[in-house]
Amino acid sequence: MIYTVTFNPALDLVINTEKFLLGEINRSKSENIFVGGKGINVSIVLKELGMESTALGFVAGFTGEKIEKELKELQIKSDFVKLSEGDTRINIKIKSDIETDLNTSGAKISDFDLHRLYKQIENLKDGDVLIISGSVPKGTDNTVYERILKKVEEKNVLTVVDATGELLTNTLKYHPFLIKPNLEELGEIFNTDIKSDEDIKMYAEKLQSMGAKNVLVSMSKQGSFLLTETGEGIRQGCIKGKLVNSSGSGDSMVAGFVAGFLQKHDMKYALSLASACGSATAFSLSLAKHNEIFKLLNESSETFCE
Repeated sequence: MIYTVTFNPALDLVINTEKFLLGEINRSKSENIFVGGKGINVSIVLKELGMESTALGFVAGFTGEKIEKELKELQIKSDFVKLSEGDTRINIKIKSDIETDLNTSGAKISDFDLHRLYKQIENLKDGDVLIISGSVPKGTDNTVYERILKKVEEKNVLTVVDATGELLTNTLKYHPFLIKPNLEELGEIFNTDIKSDEDIKMYAEKLQSMGAKNVLVSMSKQGSFLLTETGEGIRQGCIKGKLVNSSGSGDSMVAGFVAGFLQKHDMKYALSLASACGSATAFSLSLAKHNEIFKLLNESSETFCE
């Protein structure tokens, strides 16, 4: 079974307007509410790829109940820890001539609630896949993801971490199968500006030397780069299309890579499917859909897009 973990899920209120004017009354053309949170996004795209998963993490209040209801309607299993106080956050995404996101803080997670999640993680079995994605609410320290990976250290569990800063680097001692920083996050880890493909490969190798097995770097219009645990560097160009929505593209890439690898155990195919999934989300108002993913998979490029 594939398990995704989302510490900070959300309901995303997506508002479309002709032009967003700061300090003015703006009227929407349309609005939609989507279930959000990075691990949940991964579960949703995995479903489009025919892969079953169980969404773990934390929910609270009426917004948390809405997330559980929406996932059930999508026929995605969930087993969230329900917090006794607060509400799962609501994020606002404004789609206009420019994109504007307002991401709110999540409900506080107590030590008692954390240990309830740890108990779930301890029940994972050999052959399971564990995907940990996204930020953590205020008050949750940067060692929490490494503590989760320690719980499965002695098991044959495939682990994937998509996080930033110390949340990510602290896990590397447990040798995650895949990590997925984007270009900006890669630079932030090493406090530098990434200026070339050579830089990308060099810093990916540093992450590998710190313990990561495979390093997937997403680069928006420039495509992506994968450094495999055998030392092979695979460069994937972008797929041409109109950017509509940048939210969830990286999560879609994680879903595509994991699905592609589990299906064919081929790194190049996994990277191509990851690219198609990320692009299908970027070119849509919602997360990637099955038909669009496989249409774009046939258009995978090995070149840069300007």
